[in-house]
Amino acid sequence: MAKVVVVGDRLVSSETLKEAALELTLSEPIEVVEFQWYSDLTKDQFQEKILLIEKGGPEAVEIPAGILAAMVDADYLLVHIAPISKAMIEAATQLKLIGTCRGGIEHVAREAVKEKGIPLIHVIRNAEPVADFTLGLMFAETRNIARSHQAVMAGEWRKSFPNDPYKTTLANLKVGLIGLGYIGKLVVQRLNGLGVEVLVYDPFVNQEAIAAEGLKVRFKAIEEVFSEADIISLHARVTPETTNMVNHSLISLMKPSAYLINTARAAILDKEALVEALREKRIAGAALDVIWSEPIQQDDPLLELDNLTITSHIAGDTIDAIPRSPYLLRNVLNAYFETGKSDMLIRL
Repeated sequence: MAKVVVVGDRLVSSETLKEAALELTLSEPIEVVEFQWYSDLTKDQFQEKILLIEKGGPEAVEIPAGILAAMVDADYLLVHIAPISKAMIEAATQLKLIGTCRGGIEHVAREAVKEKGIPLIHVIRNAEPVADFTLGLMFAETRNIARSHQAVMAGEWRKSFPNDPYKTTLANLKVGLIGLGYIGKLVVQRLNGLGVEVLVYDPFVNQEAIAAEGLKVRFKAIEEVFSEADIISLHARVTPETTNMVNHSLISLMKPSAYLINTARAAILDKEALVEALREKRIAGAALDVIWSEPIQQDDPLLELDNLTITSHIAGDTIDAIPRSPYLLRNVLNAYFETGKSDMLIRL
């Protein structure tokens, strides 16, 4: 009997996780043990818990009551954003695999998982929405869509903007991607369809495999991407190595006509470096769906900038992406069980 522990939350129910777990193609019967994590909170209250995890990791929040005892003989653990703490991993004596149905893994005690050598598989449950939104931000910032709307709603028929000397169509611009994971590849597909030249920095991907997938990109060193691209779009995960990776040094390489887009995680980007570059008009503009303190505070210097588009962390917010993510995870896990390989296997 294979024991699968599932932990649901306000956004993804334990019932859905259980249903997906029972459809795993394991070689033995499946027993599912269910837990809930803050399913009774309001949307705003639950968002506060998510922010605690994103800032402080799995130890910053409580784990479900009774789960340590259940972990002792668990074979598999499936969650959405519920914490996978160090104590949970240490309690597990026979855990074969962890699956999480989201892109970020801030909720996972990565060092503990790495120490035990437990495979960790995730899915980008809102990859398509985020890829669409990324292109939306490119259009919004380069063509002043949101900025013009804001002015009109305030009674101003505005025709002049900070990027006036650089305005052109997307097809005339060169886009550079930092990170070519699942979302990055979807962005490339869209840009290829629009005939946009794409540069990529990602030292971990197999360039031949990318070419075999039919994606048209040119791989470059990160400094080359920042100096050559007209739009830089960030698609890297947050790790100790990538925290504040996009700093003064890299931003200083950007053209005065270039734009920076971030739909990944705020921590990848050095806030002070970005604010300084925008304030001094050393780059044409930026668009962010993620910021360093959410919701934004009224005294945040970002609000003083006229060459910045900010949205309220909604890139992945569609009606179906999150609730149905356990079924996407089921498909990825079954493919992994069959082949022993997966693009969604996290390198820790």
